[in-house]
Amino acid sequence: MSGAAKVLVTGATGFIGSAVAKALCEAGFAVRATALPTSPRHHLAGLDLDFYEGDLRDPSSVRTAMVDIQYVFHLAADYRLWARKSSEILKNNVLITRNVMEAALRARAERIVYTSSVATLALDPHGGAADETKPLSEEQGIGAYKRSKIAAERLVEQLVANEGLPAVIVNPSTPVGPRDVRPTPTGRIIVEAAKGRIPAFVDTGLNLVHVDDVAAGQLAALHRGRIGERYILGGENVPFAQMLEDISRLVGRRAPRLRIPHAVALPIAYAAEGLALLTGKEPFASIDAVRMAKHCMYFTSRKAERELGFNARPYIEGLTDAIRWFHHAGYVG
Repeated sequence: MSGAAKVLVTGATGFIGSAVAKALCEAGFAVRATALPTSPRHHLAGLDLDFYEGDLRDPSSVRTAMVDIQYVFHLAADYRLWARKSSEILKNNVLITRNVMEAALRARAERIVYTSSVATLALDPHGGAADETKPLSEEQGIGAYKRSKIAAERLVEQLVANEGLPAVIVNPSTPVGPRDVRPTPTGRIIVEAAKGRIPAFVDTGLNLVHVDDVAAGQLAALHRGRIGERYILGGENVPFAQMLEDISRLVGRRAPRLRIPHAVALPIAYAAEGLALLTGKEPFASIDAVRMAKHCMYFTSRKAERELGFNARPYIEGLTDAIRWFHHAGYVG
């Protein structure tokens, strides 16, 4: 592949998108980045990006963004675990994915790396590490976000099978690290825990991975991924209690010790969502998040390691980089 190849990155101002844009620039690609006029860009300062301000929900706008593009990284997504109208999340993620994939086909893009999520995969019923072999149906997804990612991933698979779409699917687990501007739901947990504002927690577990390792895995998928295949890009399986303890240690606070049963956490989440409907502010604890927390969300990246040469650093490095970035950006005092 030529180092001057033109690449379109959708969602480049987002958390994973910013890491992918950075990695592509450092690798010598010419990067066109889609962004809304209102999207923050200060975390992308210093990168040689050609910003395209368009609405990905508009097919003609997407076709314009795709002109002269050789490769596509589609990361734009409505990543919310709660919304006043949850149907918006499903509509946005499926519509945008359809527009980008159909425009890529029309533009004859040589390869697309589609960013899905481990949310589309079935968990191991015994709490072990799940792999790519058991995709969920849309009906099995908990909450609008998971259902939207499942529907979008199935759409990409259909286009690969029926239209010859040259797409590779990557399924990041839970990324942590720098440039989490929004921040994401996981980033909010890090910020609140660093401030000592999480006095209690439910027993669960996450697969945590440095966001820059996810970006490296995406570039590896461009070069080495097999069309139509999905690859989990994850790191370490970490109990939530350990994550909170590590955050507390890194900022010099005492870790929370109070464990809340799921049966108690669920009414709290209902109350939080009720308040959110009144204020319009996203609740810290959503009903869907509590429901998902009933199971440890553990995964393995063996397939990506074997086929892509993917390698993830210890998760604590991502957590350290996240706290450092949040501190410098003023999220944590």
